[in-house]
Amino acid sequence: MAKIGDLRSLSSDQLQEELLRLKKEQFNLRFQAATGQMEKTHRVNQVRTDIARIKTLQRQQRPA
Repeated sequence: MAKIGDLRSLSSDQLQEELLRLKKEQFNLRFQAATGQMEKTHRVNQVRTDIARIKTLQRQQRPA
């Protein structure tokens, strides 16, 4: 799970890359759940939380 302080130190491009990586992981986790192969069920909530944190930071960094 990414800490908010660690995410704040990233540039907007790095945040976008991390968001893309997390979305791919989320897709893979959904696929595992659908096929009954999921081992780390808690990871689904962690990924969702991290995605929300990154989106929040991106919104805050946008000019008003």
